[in-house]
Amino acid sequence: MSDNTLTPDLAAAPIPVREVLPWVLFGALLLLALYFVGAEEGATSVIPGMYVHEFVHDGRHLLGFPCH
Repeated sequence: MSDNTLTPDLAAAPIPVREVLPWVLFGALLLLALYFVGAEEGATSVIPGMYVHEFVHDGRHLLGFPCH
């Protein structure tokens, strides 16, 4: 029998924050836009009035969100 033990020669390289930060910001902005298009209405409304609803109204229907 042979003594074949595996020893890792390479360690995982750390990912610099500078490379991850744009993707984190993109994801946060995407979620924020999805909230305003999909849920900014009625009881979940953060901004009072119908201004945001009217601004994103056509986008809501285009993405399949019901609004009235």
